[in-house]
Amino acid sequence: MDAGGTGRAGEDRGEKSGIRTALAGLTTRGRSFLAAGVAAAVCAYVLGQSDLLRVGLLLSVLPLLCATVLYRTRYRVAGSRRLSPARVPASSEARVHLRVDNVSRLPTGLLMLQDRVPYVLGPRPRFVLDRVEPGGRREVSYRVRSDLRGRYPLGPLQLRLTDPFGMCELTRSFSTYDTLTVIPRVEALPPVRLSGEAKGYGDGRQRSLALAGEDDVIPRGYRHGDDLRRVHWRSTARYGELMVRREEQPQRARCTVLLDTRGLAYEGAGPDSAFEWAVSGAASVLVHMLERGFSVRLLTDTGNAVPGEGADGFAGASQETADAAGLMMDTLAVIDHSDGTGLSRAYDVLRGGNEGLLVAFFGDLDEEQATVAAKMRQRSGGAVAFVLDSETWLREPADVPGPLAGSGERLRMLREAGWTAVSVPRGASLEELWRLADRERTGLAAATGGEGTR
Repeated sequence: MDAGGTGRAGEDRGEKSGIRTALAGLTTRGRSFLAAGVAAAVCAYVLGQSDLLRVGLLLSVLPLLCATVLYRTRYRVAGSRRLSPARVPASSEARVHLRVDNVSRLPTGLLMLQDRVPYVLGPRPRFVLDRVEPGGRREVSYRVRSDLRGRYPLGPLQLRLTDPFGMCELTRSFSTYDTLTVIPRVEALPPVRLSGEAKGYGDGRQRSLALAGEDDVIPRGYRHGDDLRRVHWRSTARYGELMVRREEQPQRARCTVLLDTRGLAYEGAGPDSAFEWAVSGAASVLVHMLERGFSVRLLTDTGNAVPGEGADGFAGASQETADAAGLMMDTLAVIDHSDGTGLSRAYDVLRGGNEGLLVAFFGDLDEEQATVAAKMRQRSGGAVAFVLDSETWLREPADVPGPLAGSGERLRMLREAGWTAVSVPRGASLEELWRLADRERTGLAAATGGEGTR
C-alpha cells in the first residue's frame, strides 16, 4: 500500500483536489501560523514595515510548505492484522495484532496508527509509531470484548501522517478488513444417558449386526483385499462363487437440536435475556453431542438448518468435528428472532423421520403450539424440552417462586406426550437442568419398568 497518498494525475481538477486535501490536513497549529502570517503581512503593508513582512511570509509559507511536502511524500507501508482467536465466545476477549512494514527505501516520519472497530467492541485503538527505518517493522496489539453475539468487522486500518513541526496531518487508509465472530457461550455438560442414545457401544454409536447367527448371515461377494478368514464357505458352496461375511456396520446415533426463535415467544433483550439463554443452551447441547459421537443437526422453528449440513446432520467423533462445530457456532452467532408465529414448519421437517434424540428449547407456548410440540415426540427416540417462560425472566428471581399456571399446563401437555419437559427459571444453569432431565427420565423408566421418557 502507498500510505502517502495516490499519484497525481496532472490535470487541473486533480491539482485542485490535491491542494484542497493538503490544506484540509492543516492542524490547529498550522492554521494558526498561516493566520498569523497573513495578519503580519497585512500589517506590514499598512505600516510599511519590511521586516514585519518577512516575518509574515515566513509564518505563512511554513505550514504551506509542510502540507505540500507531506502530501507529496510517498511512504510505501504495508499493514496486516491477525486475530487471536478469530472466533471467540461472548464475554471473552480476543487479541488483535497489528503489523506495519516500511517497504520503501526512505524512513518514515511520526505515524499514528488507528484501527476502526464497532463501538460494541470498545473504544477505537490508537498507537503512535516513531520513525520506521527502511525495511523495518512495528508490531502492536489491542484487546476487544463483546457481551453480544454477532459478526463484527475490524478495519480498515488507518495511518495518520504528520510533519516534524506538527503543521499538517493526513490520513491514509488500507483497503482490507477482518471479521471477528462472537459465538454464544458454551457450557460444559455432564455425560448423562438420555433416551435415544445407543446402548452398549461407545458414545453415541450403535451397530446394525449383519451376523445374527451362523445360519442368518448375509454374505456378499468377495472383493480384492478381503481377509480370507472372513470367507463363508457354506454360502460359497451355495452360490458357486467366493462369498465373505459382512462386517458389523456402525450406525451413528442422531440428535436434533430444535431452537425456537419466534419473536413473540420471547420478551426482553440483552445478554441476560431468555432468548440468549436459549441460544447458548442450543450451542452447548450441539457441542456436547458432537463430542460424544452423535450425528447432530440444528433446526429452527422456520424449518431451516445449517448451510452445508447433510441429511443426517454433522457427524461427530471425526476429523471434521471441529469444522462442523464451527459452522453451527457461526450460524448461532448471527441467529435472530424470526417473524413466524408457529412451529408447524419445524414439525413438518421432523415428521419426515429422524428417530433420534430431540432436544428442544422453547419460548412461550400457547395451547396450539404446545399441541404441535407434543406431536414432535412421535418421530423421536427420546425428547427433552427446555421451556422458557418470558414472564419469569422479566422478574427478579426472588419474585418468581415457580412456574406460572399457564406454563405449568404446557409442561403437563408435553410430559403426557412423552417429553422430558423442564421449566427454565431465570439465571438457571443448563448443567443442573441437564442432570435434572436425566433424573426425571430415569425415575419414570424405573417406575414403568421401561425406557420411556418424560
